[in-house]
Amino acid sequence: MDNFNNEFWAALDELVRSSEIVIDRPRGTAHPKYPGLIYPVDYGYLKNTSSMDGEGIDVYAGTGKKALDALICTIDLLKRDSEIKLLLGCTEAEKEILLEVHNQTRYMKGILIRR
Repeated sequence: MDNFNNEFWAALDELVRSSEIVIDRPRGTAHPKYPGLIYPVDYGYLKNTSSMDGEGIDVYAGTGKKALDALICTIDLLKRDSEIKLLLGCTEAEKEILLEVHNQTRYMKGILIRR
């Protein structure tokens, strides 16, 4: 089991290493559809990748050392989809804030998965 975990994280590391990170929603900006949601951490995606929504794989780029050590897996009952959000360089405080953000409503739930 540990071997699969290591291979999973190594594959994500390779994806991050070989992709351009595009930050299209800087920390402090409002979500385009939900203006009450202010991004507490820089948010963007890995260019030339795809996720369940047909867009690039989501990335939160925190203020810590730029290492991938966690992700948030979400389920959205309104959109009826799930996604992963890679946490790159997020401090422990940022991880907790992001987890709270993804659990604010009864329609969106998320879990934090640590490396």
